[in-house]
Parts: sequence; structure tokens; C-alpha cells
Amino acid sequence: MTLPLSDSALIGTCLAATALGLIVMTSGGGGAAPTPDTAAQTETAASETAAAPEPSLPFGAVPAAPDAVDPEFGAQVRAYLLQNPEVIFEAVAEFERRTAQSQGDMDAALVQANADALFNDPRSWVGGNPDGDVTLVEFLDYKCGFCKRALPEVKALMEQDPNIRVIIKELPILGPESELAARFAISVLELAGPDAYDSVHVELMEYEGAITPDYLEDVASDLDLALADIVDLMESDAVSTVIEDNRALAQRLQISGTPTFVMGEQMIRGFVPVDNMLQAAAIARQ
Repeated sequence: MTLPLSDSALIGTCLAATALGLIVMTSGGGGAAPTPDTAAQTETAASETAAAPEPSLPFGAVPAAPDAVDPEFGAQVRAYLLQNPEVIFEAVAEFERRTAQSQGDMDAALVQANADALFNDPRSWVGGNPDGDVTLVEFLDYKCGFCKRALPEVKALMEQDPNIRVIIKELPILGPESELAARFAISVLELAGPDAYDSVHVELMEYEGAITPDYLEDVASDLDLALADIVDLMESDAVSTVIEDNRALAQRLQISGTPTFVMGEQMIRGFVPVDNMLQAAAIARQ
């Protein structure tokens, strides 16, 4: 789901509104710089206020903030912003840069703290080049439309970069059909091996209909898999533990949706095309 305004647009709107507020506050008669006489009266009033004792406040009360911006300062800000409106958007860009840097640092720390569970779990499917110098971990849900869109992008990544190792983490978060599909895929990996899992994974990702027991029976039949053994394993504690561990890992990594990718120490939240994945791989190799 997308919001009507991007974060940048929203921040820019807020900054623009703040700037306009300053302009309004400092425009017209009320915002004009004081004349010498007015300035003298202001200075006298200020000295009298400073000399007067402060009224006592009830326990826990907070003094009210001043209502007005200093007129001279406000007039300077107004003039500067009118002459240099691009400064607002420069501030937005700098805010985005600092936010991205902070998020990247936090993601790297989370990946480092969970590296073993991410990259060395023997229960997860490994594809691409098992000895590749960069690993891509994908958290996915078989009912997720953006995960389905990501399938050809991940395939293209493995074709264009032969040194990519790919790991799949089932993260069923979209309901009973998601859980059924994840249990089926995990059971196939355990019983029939990585090649059979790869075939099932592609089938489930490309399928647009409802994931039902009858559909999974057809998949098993088409791939010549032992359905009875798979069904028995699907309801086992071992498969439940894999799913629970994947969910716990996602929670520790602050992953809230699918697809989410981990590449090196980077986290990529949401669908991205293969070019972005290749750029992330280049960064991971630096």
C-alpha cells in the first residue's frame, strides 16, 4: 500500500508550511521591523518585565512558550526564504541522507547480530552459487504479489552474477493459504531435496489461484513426489519450528512485510528490480 504523499513530499510540505508560517507571521503591520521608538518601548517593557518577580506556578506546571518570533529574526528568515526557496528542498535532501545513513547503520548491526541464523541455517534452501562471495537472503510469502513479481528478478540476478548465493526464508504472514504453502515447500525440501524444492518454489510463486490441499496434491503428482509423506511432515513440530524460527528472526530484524531481502549487511524492504540487486551486490563486495 502506498501513501498519497511520499516521505520526501510530506517532509517538504511540512517545511514549506513552516516557512509560510514564518512569512505570514512576519508580513504586514504586525510583522514589520520595529521603528526606533517602538524598539525603545520594547526594550523598556522587557527591562520592566525582567525586574518584576515571576508569578509562582502550580506544582508540575510548565511555563508557556513565547507566542511570537523575534520580529527582526523573522523578517530575515522571510527575506532569505523568498530569495532562496530551494533551501527547503536542500534541507529535505539532507534529512533523507541522514535518515538513510542512520537506517543503514542500524540494519548492518541487526544483520551482524543475526548472521548465523541468516546465512548458516541448514534448514533453508540454498540456490545460485553455494560458494558465492555474496549472499542474498529473501523472506517471502507465497501469496504475496510483490514476492511473485520478484521471482524473475532474483532469477535474473543469479544469471547475471554467477557469484551470488541465494537463501529462501518462508515467512507466511498473509493467512492460512500462505501457511499451507510454506509447510508444503519446507516439507518437500526436507524429504525430496533442493532440486524438488526449487521446482515447487517456482510453481507456487507463479501460481495465481487459491492454494488448497487439492492443488498441492496436483503439484505433488506432477512432480512425482510422495504426497503422503509430505502431508505427514507438514503437520510436524519440525516444520512448525522452522516457521516459528523464521518469524522470530524476522522480528529481530524488524522485518514487517514481504518480500524483504538481506544482501551483505544491507536490508532491502519491498520489491526491487534486478538492477538494484546488482548495485546492492556491488556495495556488499566493497
